[in-house]
Amino acid sequence: MARQGLSRALVTASWLAEAVRAGRVGAGLRVLDASWYPPKERNARQEFKERHIPGASFFDIEECRDKSSPYDFMLPSESHFADYVGGLGVSNDTHVVVYDGDEVGTFYAPRAWWMFRAFGHKEVSVLNGGFKNWVKEGHPVTAEVTQPTPAVFKARLNRALVKTFEEMVQNVSSLKFQVVDSRPEGRFRGTELDQGLESGHIPGAVNIPFQSFLSETGHEKSIEEIQEIFREKKVDLSKPLTATCRKGVTACQIALAAFLCGKRDVAVYDGSWSEWFHRAPPHYKVSELKRSKA
Repeated sequence: MARQGLSRALVTASWLAEAVRAGRVGAGLRVLDASWYPPKERNARQEFKERHIPGASFFDIEECRDKSSPYDFMLPSESHFADYVGGLGVSNDTHVVVYDGDEVGTFYAPRAWWMFRAFGHKEVSVLNGGFKNWVKEGHPVTAEVTQPTPAVFKARLNRALVKTFEEMVQNVSSLKFQVVDSRPEGRFRGTELDQGLESGHIPGAVNIPFQSFLSETGHEKSIEEIQEIFREKKVDLSKPLTATCRKGVTACQIALAAFLCGKRDVAVYDGSWSEWFHRAPPHYKVSELKRSKA
């Protein structure tokens, strides 16, 4: 896919396999497994130990987050992020490739991709198709865990890529930016529970489930297909855009999809519905279920 070389937001399995074969994984190229699964379903760290891309390190999203927050996976501080990724051998000059092992193809990797970008790192890519397609195509895996040489990473948060609860509340009336919600339609509409929470959405938000951007094989759809998806939902990529979801993870799929279309400045509402549900006033939570009960 020639366009991948233009943005480097995506790299193909064949490109990465050649880099692994040529011994280029090291200080200049770090591969990170950013998998995460519900604890009762799968164990991401154990699966990494059993098999992963040669030379890869495990990016533990449970460790690289703000543990003082009541909400899942909120961004850590600049110093926390810098120390953590530096320990994985990532410097400001490193090209980082992230992937995960989810069955849909890509789930948590875009979150890691966005985190690096939020902290000022531009040379970061997602492995198109994820680990499942890496294995399917017959590329090498290993159980050998390498210890990268620690590096110095200097993080500087780009606040333009992160939206706070207060900014989201103000936007309900000001409409300064468009809001796209990447959750499944039932959770967006409020007709099914959202991982234990009553569901619904932020007033004015548009729903584009993140899997809309993935093909049946788990690869990103073409740029033309992605652009058409945004057009069909009347999302204008020439105007400010913020993505949201349940906990700031699949929202990053929206940011990635827009990035591939040339829009580099999509912000993510880090607290997403988890925070909005607990903090927003009732009339700021749009739910069809509530209307049907009224």
